[in-house]
Amino acid sequence: MKVRFKSVLISLIASSVLAANAFAAERFIIVASTTSTVNSGLFDYLLPKFTKRHGIQIRVVGVGTGQAIRVARRGDADVLFVHHKKSELAFVRGGFGVERSDVMFNDFVIVGPENDPAKVDVTKTVVAAYQAIADKKSIFTSRGDDSGTHKKSLSIWQAALKMVPLSSGAKWYRETGSGMGATLNIASAMNAYTLTDRATWENFKNKGKLKILFQHDPMLQNQYGIIKVNPERHNHIKSKEADTFISWLLSSEGQTAINNYKLNGKQVFFANALK
Repeated sequence: MKVRFKSVLISLIASSVLAANAFAAERFIIVASTTSTVNSGLFDYLLPKFTKRHGIQIRVVGVGTGQAIRVARRGDADVLFVHHKKSELAFVRGGFGVERSDVMFNDFVIVGPENDPAKVDVTKTVVAAYQAIADKKSIFTSRGDDSGTHKKSLSIWQAALKMVPLSSGAKWYRETGSGMGATLNIASAMNAYTLTDRATWENFKNKGKLKILFQHDPMLQNQYGIIKVNPERHNHIKSKEADTFISWLLSSEGQTAINNYKLNGKQVFFANALK
């Protein structure tokens, strides 16, 4: 019995050592990113290509831009990949990140009910579209989660009304406190208007009676940037692997992969280096 117990113990120890070595050998980085790179399916398409090329796994924290920046500020990610340039530049200026680079862009669209009670589809600018929704008091859902999309929507409301509807107590304006997918689900259930990035909309399965009613305003361009978290502030940052990922995304191979991703036969992200 003692011999058998000793043999089992040695086997268990050996298995543990092998598992620990395998875990130690796994190379990975954490990327704090916006929900649109996840909800659109882009990362499911893009990241395996990078891993196959470089052997580095990518673990994604997919949240709103504001939350992603807070994750990166704490040092809980190696790379920040989001879409609110003003906040990204502040992140770098604050010493939390090392250099910001444009990666790709897409655009925002206004979706709403097919019968379009606010007649958004005949407006000429996104500001006029928001004004029409407010004038008609049509239900408008916004994320309310400090995301890049919500920040963009707030900037349009400010331009349209010189204020944010929430501050006026407007009952037709609803902030969901949720991500883009959940906000679109609520808009679909309520037959409401909302602002969404085009890629998430194309990949969204519960459109119901919603459709794109306004698009192609220069104010709706949606730029994405990438930043390495500063290893001088957080010495556990995997600097070499982070550099490898950023360099690949900005390379011809990475940029071509971004351009090649399509939803419903449509290109939904556009690489900056190849535009």
